[in-house]
Amino acid sequence: MKDLRKHLEERALTLRRHTIRMIGKAQSGHPGGSLSAADIMAVLYFHKLNIDPKKPDWPDRDRFVLSKGHACPVLYAALAESGFFPVDELLTLRTLGGRLEGHPDMRKLPGIEISAGSLGQGLAVANGMALAARLDGRKARIYVLMGDGECQEGEVWEASMFGAHHKLDNVVGIIDYNNLQIDGFVSDILEIQPLKEKWESFGWHTMEIDGHDVMAIVEAFDAVESIKGRPSMIIAKTTKCKGVSFMENKAEYHGKAPSGDELEKAMEELSCIEMIEPDNKEGC
Repeated sequence: MKDLRKHLEERALTLRRHTIRMIGKAQSGHPGGSLSAADIMAVLYFHKLNIDPKKPDWPDRDRFVLSKGHACPVLYAALAESGFFPVDELLTLRTLGGRLEGHPDMRKLPGIEISAGSLGQGLAVANGMALAARLDGRKARIYVLMGDGECQEGEVWEASMFGAHHKLDNVVGIIDYNNLQIDGFVSDILEIQPLKEKWESFGWHTMEIDGHDVMAIVEAFDAVESIKGRPSMIIAKTTKCKGVSFMENKAEYHGKAPSGDELEKAMEELSCIEMIEPDNKEGC
């Protein structure tokens, strides 16, 4: 277990470094929700998903749907580190004619399951994939990552009814609950609480976890595999811009790229994390 924790934490750190480097070079992008989701993405891509980068269209693969498409930098990083395309290509984020657009385009990159951008659509798409897998007799599981502010969208709740009604137990939703959206705190913009009780009332098996504890994420994904007859929703409590102290919990970094001294400081912090023991951070 210790080896798995260390492996996944190192992977998450790598994803965070790529994310900051990509967005910093492009001077455009969304660091907030990418950094908050890095631990979730590390567990998915380096432990849980049944995928093959050499066969991105393999019919029996698990599917990952990034519903909050603006967080695509961390998805691009996970795909590149998994072998879907060269890691060097990450630095072409948001360049004219490049494949790594500001929101993911399934026509351009292997491993992208849906073209995302408009919030609220991912869960409905995941439901369709799950229903198709059932009809085709495939064991694929569909994982969909959503934002907490995204839960203000009406289509999310239409999709929640559909998933429960059709007993789509091959759907696993994850909400990146960092409590910040582009205009401020989610609780100030449009309160979504009590979120766990809402999903449960719609017929979903629902869990709340620490979204930065990789082993808690692993255990949650393992646990939902035994749930039959209803879909599952994991509410992962996270911190916006996790890993970069001066950016954490600040709405302005939802879609603001660090530049100059900020970029250098962010990369220094992310490098420092690797060199010290978890219980001795005085050196940073």
